[in-house]
Amino acid sequence: MFARVSQLAKHLSRPLPNYAHTSAAAIPRPSIGGTIMPSATAEDRGKRMIHTAGCIIIGDEVLGGKTVDTNSAHFAKYCFLLGMQLKRVEVIGDDEAEIGEATRRMSENYDFVVTSGGIGPTHDDITYESIAKAFGLPLKLHDEALKRMKALSKPHPSQKNFSWDVPSPALDAKLRMVRLPIDESRDEKSQVLFVDESLWVPISVVNGNIHILPGIPRLFTQLLDGLKPLLLPRLENPEGKGVYRILFSTPMAESEVAGYLTKLAGEVEPKGVKVGSYPRWGRKRNSVTLVGKDKEYMESLVPQIEKGVDGVRVEKEEDADESEDEEKGS
Repeated sequence: MFARVSQLAKHLSRPLPNYAHTSAAAIPRPSIGGTIMPSATAEDRGKRMIHTAGCIIIGDEVLGGKTVDTNSAHFAKYCFLLGMQLKRVEVIGDDEAEIGEATRRMSENYDFVVTSGGIGPTHDDITYESIAKAFGLPLKLHDEALKRMKALSKPHPSQKNFSWDVPSPALDAKLRMVRLPIDESRDEKSQVLFVDESLWVPISVVNGNIHILPGIPRLFTQLLDGLKPLLLPRLENPEGKGVYRILFSTPMAESEVAGYLTKLAGEVEPKGVKVGSYPRWGRKRNSVTLVGKDKEYMESLVPQIEKGVDGVRVEKEEDADESEDEEKGS
């Protein structure tokens, strides 16, 4: 017993790895049969099929509770509808090292990566410069982005004397937003995307698969919508039908249906279908879900699942609550 305690003490005394500052070279690369595969080029990343996705929310104001992040939730739904597997969401501060580490790691691990936040005109908007530094790229004033900014944006009412032709702190601040990371060895058009004619804001694409978006929710969602036509040809389902979800409402406790759902999960997993169970606190009914891409197969399971959980299929969780409300009122 003492020997086991001694081994445990040695294990606990080992220094923890410093994940926050892992270099790009230290990120494990994918392997096949134990053979390490070479890292993909930016060109490869920008053209290959998209199966997995990652999201990085950047901003001290999110970590401090001042701003409530809604962009990651929107992106999760976006990925679900397009059939991309969202594998990771991270929230990090306006910190150069953390932004660099997170983007390098996610670029290596996932097919499609978005960042949200940190591309405004102030001193703490450092996303562009941090990602440029992480990938060894210069920041270049992008002429087309500047031209669109001049045409589509208007000075704030407080900037009555602002001029695009006269040097000023305000002009310097605006130019920060159109100095973009550019890999001069690659075609610039694939690195700066204008996906909405009503917006001057570009989507800056770094290393082929990192898409830098603003943190303002309206702009974030609008730019993602504009990007969709460019993504569809690279999806497993070119029509972008994505993943299906079937929802059931059951009056049974989770513990009561756990055995049945465990058995069901084992049966459907080889078909790429996942089973979920979700309690609804304060309500008498709980929810069960099927999630997958084989709609026909999932539909065939509906009758047996309704029987197995003594429930009904619903479109929304609350759809079967009417009977519960009637019981309370009687």
